[in-house]
Amino acid sequence: MKSRQEALKIADQANLDLVLVAPNAKPPVCRIMDYGKYRFEQQKKEKEKRKKQKVINIKEVRLSPGIEEHDFNTKLRNARKFLQKGDKVKAAVRFRGRAITHKELGQEVLERMAEECKDIATIETKPKMEGRNMFMMLAPTNEK
Repeated sequence: MKSRQEALKIADQANLDLVLVAPNAKPPVCRIMDYGKYRFEQQKKEKEKRKKQKVINIKEVRLSPGIEEHDFNTKLRNARKFLQKGDKVKAAVRFRGRAITHKELGQEVLERMAEECKDIATIETKPKMEGRNMFMMLAPTNEK
């Protein structure tokens, strides 16, 4: 254990910085090091972490309760493409006019979408109503 002046003198002689590591400890703990180099190393580590981070986007596929076969296949192809790219897919059925009285039709469309994508995706949230729309989230399954 050294006094503050002693520690500062030792750090100055070594041409380094005196860095407070644990200020709340009794007595406070300091370290003699090159603070500029330490900060540079920390920034480098942060940069590496950001590089390795995977950004997941949410793509939306809008369907209708009475969607035709060809239109459904087009939407399905888009959804599969998004899932293979690693994005989440939000499948939405928009009810217009009196179609809202037949929610089961929208539910069937979403369940069919999930069934067609089950080899590359899992259902993250079950189909649920929000206003005039019914949503379902599909997340890509990891191959790792």
